[in-house]
Amino acid sequence: MKKPLLQSVLVLLLALVASGSVFAQAQTRAYAPENLRTLSVSDQTRVISLEYSEQSGGRRIPDDQLRFYLDQVNRSNWTFSRIKTDIAQSLGGSGGPRPPTPPSGQITCESANNRYRECPTGFRGNATLVQNLSSTRCVEGQNWGSRNGIVWVDRGCRGRFAARSNGGGNGDLVRCESDGNAYRECRTNFRGRAVVQRQLSSTRCYENQNWGQRPGVIWVRSGCRAEFRDSGSNAGGGNTGYTITCSSEDNRRKTCAYDPRQGKPILLQQLSNTSCREGYSWGYTGTQVWVDRGCRGRFGPR
Repeated sequence: MKKPLLQSVLVLLLALVASGSVFAQAQTRAYAPENLRTLSVSDQTRVISLEYSEQSGGRRIPDDQLRFYLDQVNRSNWTFSRIKTDIAQSLGGSGGPRPPTPPSGQITCESANNRYRECPTGFRGNATLVQNLSSTRCVEGQNWGSRNGIVWVDRGCRGRFAARSNGGGNGDLVRCESDGNAYRECRTNFRGRAVVQRQLSSTRCYENQNWGQRPGVIWVRSGCRAEFRDSGSNAGGGNTGYTITCSSEDNRRKTCAYDPRQGKPILLQQLSNTSCREGYSWGYTGTQVWVDRGCRGRFGPR
């Protein structure tokens, strides 16, 4: 075979190989099964990152948002469609596709590189956390907060926020929902203990497991969604002056004896810098108060 002809054949073969490689890449990039759990973690990372890049015009997905999606895929069975929708919503205020605004209005606010940031909300009054989008847990008063028309975030918190409803008052209802199995806190003005008035989720709500309370707050997690009302009672405790102090030293779990005749305990005063949250870093077993994860507090009947 003559040299010019051989060179032409080689060029043609290389072109075919290159085009086939490009085609294969296109096919690979476009492939994303609805059930992402059929893919390896590296492939899950790839398709989620590509979807974010496509929707955002070439931007890189934030690490905490990627970790959040991977957790939801492998722990909560999120589908690819749900992730696409969530990405679109998270980009609603940053140049990406803008989904229909929910009736109450929602905004996303992100502490990039653990820095403090303020985001205008467009609604009056304070905000409530609708969905935690970061691997860092967003805790109101610690790494996020709000005031009239403003939400602020810090130390890696990234979340979706909505206007807080004016719940509270003795006998009033407060609706609190764990969307996407996320932890959420809802403010109340209850005078007595909260009780479940109406369960809204298919997941059963169990106190001290996936919902709990402390003065002025109801918290939910792991899919619990319910309407809570003020029972108007003090759980039989009364104001006896009885208190105990229990401390988690070196972030270790500790139990402290508690007299059950005094009535079910509540957190009267947090003494640690670490947040004390019922069901997470403290709880009650019937005769003992337990603390964990650095919580140190004073406990007693309401």
